[in-house]
Amino acid sequence: MLSNRARLIVKTMVLTLFGAGAIGAVGGLIVLRGGFYDLSAITQHYALVYTVLGEGMQYSVQNHAREVVVPPNLNTPERLQRGALVYQANCVQCHGGPGVAPSTIGMSMQPAPGPLVDADVNWKTRELYWITRNGIKMSGMPAWEYHLSEPDMWAVVAFVGAMPGMTSQDFKRMTAGGAVPPHVEQTATGRAQQGQEGQP
Repeated sequence: MLSNRARLIVKTMVLTLFGAGAIGAVGGLIVLRGGFYDLSAITQHYALVYTVLGEGMQYSVQNHAREVVVPPNLNTPERLQRGALVYQANCVQCHGGPGVAPSTIGMSMQPAPGPLVDADVNWKTRELYWITRNGIKMSGMPAWEYHLSEPDMWAVVAFVGAMPGMTSQDFKRMTAGGAVPPHVEQTATGRAQQGQEGQP
């Protein structure tokens, strides 16, 4: 049994928490409705906002990417080569690459698109695929499923996973061909097919 003093302390703590929550909610509503938070792309978010958004993104991607099936033999030389060309054509402008800085457009975005040199440390392969395919809301990262074939999405994921170990010379050599060549996959019967998830 709690003593009267202990009950009073618990009641005070609960009321204090409710009061702080109510004050926070009212303060947030005032900032929201007053338009005081600067959403322009020339100012950065506060550190707390970055922390909340970053953690929320991490948990969301982990949850949604759980059932993505990574194809076997993802890092074949042919797929890495194609991934480098797809990356150069679509990703390097915002994220940069080995020995290549992001373009001025990428650097002027807020939040700034992060470099992907440590992507294999921060994300699992299936999570990189999910991000590539679905994009991230309010970050400038598009859903590439509307722009790239399934095989090309897996190729760029393979390249991003291998990129941390590449030099600028490696990247130049892999992208020397310029444009991404047409991609046609053949089934066992010889019919052309579009890649399907987990079968690039």
